[in-house]
Amino acid sequence: MHMADALLSPAVGGVMTAVSAAALGYAVKQTAKDKLDEKKIPMMGVMGALVFAGQMINFTIPGTGSSGHIGGGILLAALLGPFPALLTLASVLLIQCLFFADGGLLAWGCNVFNMGVIPCLFAYPFIFKPLVKNSMDKKRIAAASVAAAAAGLQIGAFGVVLETLFSGITELPFGAFLLLMQPIHLAIGIVEGLVTAGVLCYVQSLRPEILESAAGSSPIPAGAPLKKVLITLGVLTAVTAGLLSLFASAYPDGLEWSMEGVAGTAELEREGPVHETAGAVVESTAFMPDYGFAGDEEGSPLGTAAAGIAGSVITLLIAGGIGFAIHRARRKSAAS
Repeated sequence: MHMADALLSPAVGGVMTAVSAAALGYAVKQTAKDKLDEKKIPMMGVMGALVFAGQMINFTIPGTGSSGHIGGGILLAALLGPFPALLTLASVLLIQCLFFADGGLLAWGCNVFNMGVIPCLFAYPFIFKPLVKNSMDKKRIAAASVAAAAAGLQIGAFGVVLETLFSGITELPFGAFLLLMQPIHLAIGIVEGLVTAGVLCYVQSLRPEILESAAGSSPIPAGAPLKKVLITLGVLTAVTAGLLSLFASAYPDGLEWSMEGVAGTAELEREGPVHETAGAVVESTAFMPDYGFAGDEEGSPLGTAAAGIAGSVITLLIAGGIGFAIHRARRKSAAS
């Protein structure tokens, strides 16, 4: 559900970037306030890498000619807590935009809000946590994962429709666009919920303290070793990025499918200095556009695998680096 710059006016893109920037600033403040512990720093890196890899795999929605991919917001929030999760997902989206030309720079604020703020700061605390309550058994985790992921994606999809409406994108009339966007993203959300439930139930079986820590915005107990969890998630990331990404569905994703159903194309064009500047920035920074080697229009398997691994490693370093920087700044502040 990554929006392209052509779906937005500069005004809407600018406002949503400011809104998302404010949310990220608040997330940094709350993450520091909650005393991000050292154990969550590698979790931020590894989980960010896993979500990056997971978003490369589009799964077919049977009978529709469409596909979808996970957003990862609920998964991250349930393992890291809502505020570290938002920071991690925002870094994933920025890396995808700048290095792989996936989602526009002008649209980055919208993408952060639709795919990050909504699931992490609304769907997780108001849907997932109440459904799980104080009993994190596998049935509750599965039900909460599906409900929160589906609801978060429904609200996010509605956000896309509103953002195009306020941007004056006449090729995508509100009613017709809405009637395609909501059902297809409901189906995608259910699948994402099932994937989320699988990962969370596995982590719960190994280290229930991780989910409990995220729910309570508290440190992971010192006596809870994370080595096995981190290694398992790291291996899953490598397999997903380097191998499973080769089997992604060729069908358009839910947003592109909806656009084609309404406008007859998923490639809208917009001109103007803001759009041109944003496009030029991405063109200059994207070293593997469309998740492949530059100039490889066919999209070779080697290029896809290399992009998946490279993006996962970059995300690991940046998301983990954000956690480390916040942790270190808080310790310095406490010492002074």
